[in-house]
Amino acid sequence: MYIEIDGSIGEGGGQILRTSLAMSTLLKKPICIKNIRAGRPKPGLQAQHLTCVHSLAKIANAEVKGDFLGSQELIFNPNSIQPGNYRFDVSDVKASAGSVSLVLQAIFLPLALSGKKSKITLLGGTHVPWSPPIHYLQSVYLPIIAKMGINADIKLITWGWYPKGGGHVEVEINSAKLVNIDLSERGSLKNIKCICAVSNLPISIAQRQKDRVSEVLKSKGLKADFEIINAPSRGQGTGTFILAEFDKSIAGFSSLGVKGKRAEQVANEACESCLKFFESQMAIDEHLADQLIPLMALSKGVSRFTTSKISLHLLTNIHIAELFLPVKFHISAEKDQPGEVSVEGIGYEFN
Repeated sequence: MYIEIDGSIGEGGGQILRTSLAMSTLLKKPICIKNIRAGRPKPGLQAQHLTCVHSLAKIANAEVKGDFLGSQELIFNPNSIQPGNYRFDVSDVKASAGSVSLVLQAIFLPLALSGKKSKITLLGGTHVPWSPPIHYLQSVYLPIIAKMGINADIKLITWGWYPKGGGHVEVEINSAKLVNIDLSERGSLKNIKCICAVSNLPISIAQRQKDRVSEVLKSKGLKADFEIINAPSRGQGTGTFILAEFDKSIAGFSSLGVKGKRAEQVANEACESCLKFFESQMAIDEHLADQLIPLMALSKGVSRFTTSKISLHLLTNIHIAELFLPVKFHISAEKDQPGEVSVEGIGYEFN
């Protein structure tokens, strides 16, 4: 019996596919997803999404139908998970800067809860639009999920910017047993770190980003430690990443440059997101919130967090988790508002 999933609900994008594939693989429940990315300018499966499908199909020796570019319907029937050493390249499907961060989101949970260690090589976009940069996963996601019992390491070898991609990431995932988490409070601010990076562009662009971030934070009584990076990459790119570390939590904020966007604007965008989060007084940022939903549903006991925004991505991931598992999430606020999310997880154990 297939779990039927409408790919147009909620945020209506690739997140529905990634979370559904991950849960399907982990729980060995076959799925049928229809209307995949139906409302997007380019509906259906694109290169990054197909890489997620093919990666998990290989990991779980799954039977798959509908796995081609542009497909809006997919049947995925997994068998047992095979942890081990894997290499996945988004360009194997189509030359693109498809996000390796999003591919990792799809394969991470099944491998982490597989009972054994895995090593993954990922090739593609590491710092691209509409995706968390690898630095976010390294500096925010991994430290938080370590509190839930999952230990992993991500090494960035080569940066991959849009549109050329070609980034290279090495991931080591250790087997884990999930525990619940309480992120109700973030505690006092410990420090702020900022990375300003360029590849195959004048280093002065990164320096201008650094100067602007420093100026904006100083106006709010804040200061940061800065790192300027001339990043190895086959393409051109630039970006700013701000990491805020608190006693009990971590948050990250980023902005990417594009042709015609001034360095100061790149810095302003990252600062704006950071300062808005500070004002919310919540424990975690909106991007981490939706990523924690599957982990919370699977862990044993009650987990909770407060987040700066009840986003549509968050609500969508909650919907998918509740389709697969006998759990009920509790949300204290309306969409787009700060609020608390809690759930009593099922206490999943690998067998």
